[in-house]
Amino acid sequence: MQTEFEFTLPKGFVDGNGQWHRHGRMRLALAVDEVEAIRDHRVQENEAYLPIVLISRVVLQLGSVTAVTPNLIANLFAADLAYLEDLYLRLNGAERVAVGAVCPHCQNQFQLQVAPIG
Repeated sequence: MQTEFEFTLPKGFVDGNGQWHRHGRMRLALAVDEVEAIRDHRVQENEAYLPIVLISRVVLQLGSVTAVTPNLIANLFAADLAYLEDLYLRLNGAERVAVGAVCPHCQNQFQLQVAPIG
């Protein structure tokens, strides 16, 4: 099972040395990532900070940066944060389910992809 995924940010960020970073790796989230993110004092003070803390826990690398912190994520362009939030949800959300179906007109059998409830 694949647990790490590469990505490319739409905009990227420039570090203190002027180096541009767009490519990175994100791992699948663990239950503890979500629990610890919710318990973070910054999230307790402002719920809007939750995605920043959570994403900083699962992004393993961004360019040559391997110590991805909430401060780094908080200073990304909004488009990059939105991209990482969407990637997080796609990687960690419920998977689609395939169910058997039969066409009522021709009686052909096929697999139907059904989105999860909720």
